[in-house]
Order: sequence, then C-alpha cells, then structure tokens
Amino acid sequence: MGDEFDDSDLPDPSLKNIIDQKTLQWVFVGGKGGVGKTTTSCCLGAQLAKTRKKVLIVSTDPAHNLSDAFCQKIGREPTPIQGFDNLSAMEIDANQDMDEMQRQMEEEEDQTGGGIGNIMGELSNSIPGIDEAMSFSELMKQVQSLDFDVVVFDTAPTGHTLRLLSFPTILEKALGKVMELKDRFGGLIGQATSALMGGGQNPAQAQDALLGRLEETRAVINKVNDAFQDPTLTTFVCVCIPEFLSIYETERLVQELSKFGINSHNIVVNQVLFPEKDAEELSEWFEGNKDNLPKEAQEICSKMMARKRMQDKYIGQCFDLYGEDFHVILMPLLDYEVRGVEKLKKFSELLIDPVDLEE
Repeated sequence: MGDEFDDSDLPDPSLKNIIDQKTLQWVFVGGKGGVGKTTTSCCLGAQLAKTRKKVLIVSTDPAHNLSDAFCQKIGREPTPIQGFDNLSAMEIDANQDMDEMQRQMEEEEDQTGGGIGNIMGELSNSIPGIDEAMSFSELMKQVQSLDFDVVVFDTAPTGHTLRLLSFPTILEKALGKVMELKDRFGGLIGQATSALMGGGQNPAQAQDALLGRLEETRAVINKVNDAFQDPTLTTFVCVCIPEFLSIYETERLVQELSKFGINSHNIVVNQVLFPEKDAEELSEWFEGNKDNLPKEAQEICSKMMARKRMQDKYIGQCFDLYGEDFHVILMPLLDYEVRGVEKLKKFSELLIDPVDLEE
C-alpha cells in the first residue's frame, strides 16, 4: 500500500455502493472456508436493513453459522432477528433432500433385490449434481415466494458456489440422460422412477412425472440464472483474508464469476492487522522502542511485525489485481469475537465507513 497506490484513483473502499443500489434483489457472499463469510453476510444484512423494508439472510453452507453469529436459534423458516424489526434469517440444509432421495433408493433396492436400485445408481452416476440442482431449485422457489426486498446468501465455500452456477448445464445433461435411459431400459426405468417419486404411479406416468419435474426445475433455474446475470439485480461479494491461499482462491472465484456473467466488484479482506498503518510505520515505532520492552514483549512484537509484513504483501497484491475495478474493503482484526447483534451492528459500520487509511 503506502506510496504505491493513489487512493483518489481507486473505487471507494466501502460496500456503500451495494447499500445505495436499490434495485439489488440478490447479494451473494462467498469465498474460501474460514475467511469470515458469515460475519460479512450478517454485517451486510444489518446495513441493508437500514434502507430496505424487509431483508433476509439465507445460509446455504452445510456448516451453518448464522445462529452462532446472532446468538439465537435460526431454522429452515425465516426467523426474525432480535434487535431488528425488518431483518430475518434462515438456514437451509441443501443436503437434506439428497439424503432422503438416497434413503428411498436404498429401501427400494432391498425390496426389489437390487434391480431398481442398480438402475437408480446408474441414473445418479450419469447425472452428478442433479440432486443439488433440484434442491437449489426448490430453495429458490421458496425464497422467491417470500416477501423480502433483498436476500443476502451466505454461501458454502468456493467449490460449492461454482457448482451452483453450473446447474443450468447440469440440467440440460440430465434431461438428455433420462431420455437415453428411458430408451435403453424401457419399463424398468419407469419402475425405478415410480419408486423414486414415492410410488402410486404406473411406470409411464412416473417417467413423465420425473421429466416434468426436471423441466420445471430447468425453467426455474434458467429464470434465476437470468436474474443472476443482471447486474441491476444481483452482485457477488468476494471475501478473503491476506494470505496466499485465500488470495489465490479469490482470483479463481473472480475469474469464474466473470465467465458466468455474474457481477462482482466488491472484495472484503478480513482479519487485517492495523489497516490504518503499514509495516514500515510499525517497524519504525518498534525499532525506536524495543530497547524499553521486556524480552517477551520484543518476541511478541517481532512475530506480529512478521505477520504484518506478510499481510501487507498480499494486500498489495490484492490492490494490484483488483484496485482499479473493485471496491476493496479492509476489515480489522479485533481482540474479540464479532458475535451478537450489537457487536455485528458496530462492526458493520466499517463496511460502509472504513478505517481511514490516511491516518
């Protein structure tokens, strides 16, 4: 940072652009695991609640953390957040439907001596990701039916998020594969489909029902995908920490989002040591005062300085990569956990009014 960057030429280091864009309906927050996506999602939701009528935060990460962040129980239905009158949250277990489908397959395999189960196994192996796509379709239908002005998605780690964007392609392959299996196995695939759909249907009806469900899923996801590619409706906030693997993952995420036509122009860098100062300033202070410090304090400061220099290097790389086109927001490492409504509200202010880098 320091002399390498002219702050006047860079986009504002703030997420105020998201708050001010009143047309936004979907805000995704994603990145590598453990970088503070949930805290960022909650803080962004808290800020959006100041200007929107009804805001919803949805966790699609199997390792849900919204309940821990807000210090209250949050379930599969929108739960009002205490301390707000227009902010709700919900935690969706995207794997639940897949587990239930697998359980039904295993039960039918026991009942049929393996025939139907084998066919269903081939069907599932032929279209990997179809269960996730259908679960996501149901989630989006549910969220769209709710009365919220804007939805913030606290997403799973990067790999899961990128699979979400590939669902339209997966569904196209799935429809083709189902038709292929239908031609190859005839009535047997119909029996397997009937079992999957819960029974009570003849094979022909079951096949039509599955195809109909896939077509419906494709229609929903194509519609959602169109909205995701509209920058007036959707944006993606990338979250990272100033370390090599996290910056590398962010670059991968930004490139993939660009390929899918998803708008992303905000990067939040969490856990920054003293974002208002650079390593050179701190080194000068340390060299001038270390003789007055106990040996233990000198060792602690030396390790902190090494960490600060490493962070500054990767923050500099982040600005080199994104500074001209992205709002890069540096969020400080605190000496306490950001949990509970009051701490989240206070921390969220830094997303809009960041630490003054000129101090």
